Amino acid sequence: MPVHVRTLDLPGGPGRLALLTLDSGHARKPFVLGPTGLEEFGAALEEAGRLVVAEGVVAVGVTGVRGVFCAGADLKSVATATDRAEALATGRLGHAVLGRLGELPVPTFAYVNGLALGGGLETALHATYRTVSTAARGLGLPEAHLGLVPGWGGTWLLPRTAGPGVAVEVAVENALAGNRTLTGPQAAERGIADAAFHPADFLVESLRWTGRVLRGEVVVERPEPAGEAEWNAAVERGHAVADARVRGAAPAPYRTLDLLAAARTSGREEHFAAEDEALGDLVLSPQLKAGLYAFDLVQRYAKAPAGAPPAELARPVTSVGVVGAGRMASQLALLFLHRLQVPVVLTDVDEERVAAGVGFVREGVAELARKGRIDADTANRLSAAVSGSVDKAALAGCGFVVEAVFEEVGVKQAVLRELEPLLASDAVLATNTSSLSVTEMAGVLEHPERFVGFHFFNPVAVLPLVEVVRTGRTDDAALATAFAVGRQLGKTCVLVRDAPAFVVNRVSTRMFDEVVRAVDAGTPLLEAEHALDELGLPMTPFRLASFVGPAVMLHVHETLAAAFPDRYRVSDNLRRWVGAGGPDLVTRKGPVEETGAAQQVLQQGTDPVPAPELLRRVQDALADEVRRLLDEGVVAGPEDVDVCLVLGTGHPLFTGGITPYLDRVGASERVTGRRFH
Repeated sequence: MPVHVRTLDLPGGPGRLALLTLDSGHARKPFVLGPTGLEEFGAALEEAGRLVVAEGVVAVGVTGVRGVFCAGADLKSVATATDRAEALATGRLGHAVLGRLGELPVPTFAYVNGLALGGGLETALHATYRTVSTAARGLGLPEAHLGLVPGWGGTWLLPRTAGPGVAVEVAVENALAGNRTLTGPQAAERGIADAAFHPADFLVESLRWTGRVLRGEVVVERPEPAGEAEWNAAVERGHAVADARVRGAAPAPYRTLDLLAAARTSGREEHFAAEDEALGDLVLSPQLKAGLYAFDLVQRYAKAPAGAPPAELARPVTSVGVVGAGRMASQLALLFLHRLQVPVVLTDVDEERVAAGVGFVREGVAELARKGRIDADTANRLSAAVSGSVDKAALAGCGFVVEAVFEEVGVKQAVLRELEPLLASDAVLATNTSSLSVTEMAGVLEHPERFVGFHFFNPVAVLPLVEVVRTGRTDDAALATAFAVGRQLGKTCVLVRDAPAFVVNRVSTRMFDEVVRAVDAGTPLLEAEHALDELGLPMTPFRLASFVGPAVMLHVHETLAAAFPDRYRVSDNLRRWVGAGGPDLVTRKGPVEETGAAQQVLQQGTDPVPAPELLRRVQDALADEVRRLLDEGVVAGPEDVDVCLVLGTGHPLFTGGITPYLDRVGASERVTGRRFH
């Protein structure tokens, strides 16, 4: 049976412990709590209970294998529910099985050796005590990120274990921040785990600690229960986060907060029944179905990007060149250095810029060391491995060179023309252009087959998408190398055909243009900002434009207006905004607020667009543009578009990226006569 049960003598003589090991039985598959996993875990807990009675076992422990404690619920089995009764049964089964860990007549211990997500963390919370490996990563309750609630005890156990503030942080704030998770030390610091031990001897030390606890030599101090004011403040903070992140567009974060609020006064069984009811409501919701679709897509593309050439065609990359030493180029250089750990060379037109770029990279390396992400020896080695020069000949030995200079095709062509003769014949050349024609740039090269688009998103270290752009002449070896490098960088690569603004900027600009048209016509700025709240975007349109940079937005609008004048244009208000220096037109201090600069910059008409009509126009524009991308063959399918928008701009999972949402609201059929799915 994959869930192993064995007994062992605890150090120091307090008695024998029954140790349950959660193991899928497959080296590459983590243990999950699907129907089979729950059955096996339940049987193992029954066996542990028998051993307590029959053999006098004094404690029960649970741990995992291969750096995974438990990966949580089996989402595929959750997605198969067809009615509310089936969804309720899923919740009740999880409570029944996991609850046994907290109902055994002896103390129970969870030895969290690694990943513990969702039901995995809830399993640990059902135990009396918890230890965690200092190397553990991926501890969290991601359910609200997907469209669910922590439904197997998490909303009652976590606030009572570590306090309501930590519970709100883990189940709402972190979940809605792109499923941010905790490390082992962070879990211990927050009181989720009672002790942390080094991975090299984690289980041995955990068992020694268990013995000391049972002998009374270690007394685990629990915090006093939070008072009503503290509890209410934590839940109120969670509501502010949910409003800022999803703006009421998805029910899951709010149901999670309702459960966390109720946990202050509800009894255990009463609360578990409320979690079951919440699961019953949400498992069949369109937001969860879209969330599971998008989650599965992102996972699959991270492992095997659609359309990528065979990996064995990729050329080895032992050094990297970055042409340019500005902010974007320096971010790229730091990423290459950190992830590939090969020499990186920056070039630019003068010594001052080069020195600034190299200095940025070395400071970034120092920051990684300060955060404990690399050790001191690695930091010293990486700092020595970055260099800069005003002479592009310094790039001669680089196997992969990416240009990140000013976004003007003539400037880029001049750089490429100068660069190509300096490089080895098998070196891959890449451009980080956000919207220009990669094919046009390649026109100045003698060997355009080794040239690819390699478009990152800002901030480079955070956003996980790279659009890999293939021209009609890019060969498979260059393309495979780009995909291999992207994977080593920890990025998800999506293959796109060369077309103006590719996917993310083209779709996002079409959406923003509809909002700008409404503002130009006279729609109050804040009304236009909030018209798209139903989409649950991480930033409202003009806040996002400020973050990206109004000048960048203008450049992309100009590119697309030149390519597709029938549906893109350049707003005079956008030009005025850039001309005024790009001041913030809206800001967020709690709610989104208009700034004084908005009245000074914007010139508006007298025919405002009502918010519901603006939302409908945006839906229709998105459906039209996505269908055009597919018809033009820019990407192979709607799944590519959805992955791009989730990873490139933070579109929420509960919209599925975008195409499931467009199907659900009828825009797909309204505009194109057919659904995307």
